Amino acid sequence: MALGSVKVRNLNLGQGVVSGVERYFLFIGPAAKNAGGLLPLNTDSDLDVELGTAASELKTQILAARANGGDSWACLAAPLASDSTWQLALTKALQTGYEFEAVVVTTPVTAAAELSAMNDAAVLVLNTYACRAFFIAASVGIDAATQTWAQYALAQKALVLDLAAPRVMCVQLMHGNDQGVLAGRLADASVSVADSPMRVATGAVLGLGATPVDSEGVPLQSATRSTLDAARFTVTQTYVGYPGVFFGDGNMLDSPDSDFKVIEYLRITDKAARAVRPLLIRRVADRRLNNSANSMAVNISALMAPLRAMAKSTKFAGQVFPGEIEQPKDGDIVLTWKSKTAVEAYIKLKPLNCPKDLTANIALDLSTTETE
Repeated sequence: MALGSVKVRNLNLGQGVVSGVERYFLFIGPAAKNAGGLLPLNTDSDLDVELGTAASELKTQILAARANGGDSWACLAAPLASDSTWQLALTKALQTGYEFEAVVVTTPVTAAAELSAMNDAAVLVLNTYACRAFFIAASVGIDAATQTWAQYALAQKALVLDLAAPRVMCVQLMHGNDQGVLAGRLADASVSVADSPMRVATGAVLGLGATPVDSEGVPLQSATRSTLDAARFTVTQTYVGYPGVFFGDGNMLDSPDSDFKVIEYLRITDKAARAVRPLLIRRVADRRLNNSANSMAVNISALMAPLRAMAKSTKFAGQVFPGEIEQPKDGDIVLTWKSKTAVEAYIKLKPLNCPKDLTANIALDLSTTETE
């Protein structure tokens, strides 16, 4: 015998969109006001009110970032007290619940150990808070009173010689605010995280400081830029006969054989990892993920969804605006059971080709044309 029973339950299938942290950067450095605080800023923020009317390292770089970041630019600022460090400010931001894609430390580094410490912090933040972030460091510009460009380049190369810091990029403060200009260019929502800061179609940089000169009065030369770029710094660049100042590659201080020597490759991989992680968490101890053929196919398809979203392109006015990666295909995700309770996912992303070295070969046709 039994009595009738009806139950209605809401099933959470985990189909919601995970909010992204891409293009949201944490700026840390000395400022004249609000030391020790955490300040969410955007294009409407009055920086004189938030950071003080006096010039400061932090304010200088944030002003440059805002000028180059587009109309949806926003960041988190952590003004440092005189007795504090960027490590403490970073920890405070994370413990307060903030998430960000990059950390911009505005005080210039003077030793390789400082760059190594930033990379160590990025790894620790990933291990402790599951926060994938890279650092944008700055090094000092030229001392126009004592250094020639050759001397300056030699000193800068020594700073990163034999250094492996795969989650750190470093830009010289040649014009005083190069770091902020670069950070704004990377945070511009009009382009994707798959775009290099080299991209000319984005337009020339805005608000860059005055062109520097050395102790002999020689202005910054392309040869110096090439030398520093080869040493893995991220530098500005110009094109002869073409107006404006642009950037070169966003170089990471990684090993020569790394897959992540440029920032756009690291950013797309981090974005995919952020999107995949919640999908894996929801599958902990869920027997719907098992080694049956149907389960494997269903879960591979689910894990591929973030990749398909990243690969989506848009066609407008006869032009195709590509996605961040190529469309994923069968075999780009493989699930391997290591034991009865441990499964490992292998996920492959393929960046689109991107032209950075273009050459035109022009030939004459001197053949005789017959006339009727």
